[in-house]
Order: sequence, then C-alpha cells, then structure tokens
Amino acid sequence: MSDVAKPTSADAAKPAAPQRSKAELHADIEKTRADLKATLDAIEFKLNVPKQARHAAHRLKSSINRFRAQNPVGFTAAAVGAVAAVGAAAVLGFRFASKK
Repeated sequence: MSDVAKPTSADAAKPAAPQRSKAELHADIEKTRADLKATLDAIEFKLNVPKQARHAAHRLKSSINRFRAQNPVGFTAAAVGAVAAVGAAAVLGFRFASKK
C-alpha cells in the first residue's frame, strides 16, 4: 500500500481555484477594510445618542428653512400658530397652578 492518495471522481469534478495576483488580493483586502470601516461607523452612529440628536436637529432646521423658502405665508401662519399654542398652554398652566 502506498501513502499517496488516489484522486477520486469527486476530486476530478472540483474546478481548480482561480489564481489571483497580489494586486487583486490587495484590492480585495482594501475593499473589505473599507466595508468594515463603513459598518463600524454606522454602528457607532446608531449608538451615539448625542450625535444622533445633533443630526436630527440639523435635519429639522434644514427642512424648516426649506419650507420657509418655498412657502413664506405658510411658515408665518405656522409660526403664529405655534406661538399661540405655547401661550395658551402657559396661560392654562398658570390658571391650573393658581387654583391649587
């Protein structure tokens, strides 16, 4: 008996692994690193609540500025309504507190 393994039909059916150059391997490694960095940045952003709050505030400010530029009359009406709602809530709060 010899120690050399004889090729089986399963070994013959397997295609040979493609040979890749060092440049191709290096490019794959760099792409994988970039993907990992993007994934870690996304995880860090999701777990960083203050950063998310700043980002949400910036988005809100941008959308308000866009609305103000596109519809100045609607913006004015919304601002007056918001001031009236805050004023009414303050008056009702003071009345409720003074009745105690």
